[in-house]
Amino acid sequence: MIPSTLRITLIIAVVCYFVIILYFLKNRALNLKYTLLWLLAGVVMGLLVVFPEMLVRIIRVLGITDNMNGLFIICIGFMLMILMALTSIASRQNSKIRSLIQEIGILDKRIRELEKQSREEE
Repeated sequence: MIPSTLRITLIIAVVCYFVIILYFLKNRALNLKYTLLWLLAGVVMGLLVVFPEMLVRIIRVLGITDNMNGLFIICIGFMLMILMALTSIASRQNSKIRSLIQEIGILDKRIRELEKQSREEE
């Protein structure tokens, strides 16, 4: 179904993908909990490259008649899943930053009050 040269090229590409993800993980460019999503995507890509008939079965179960349309739908689904996860992470970080800014503002006000009190006592 897939020509052997294309399959070998895709396998090499998936292996390079895993090497890049593990390199980022080793250099702490990615946290482990965020890397798991990328690793899951890599495992699915690897399975679909090694067992392309699995893709055809999944596409038929979903009721899609054209293999390429099914592949695009699956890819778009994975991209949406990754985007939702990244949006969730950005939202959590935003609320943590807001909370930290508020705490810094309160501490700054408290420091100014204490400095003012110490100057008045002198």
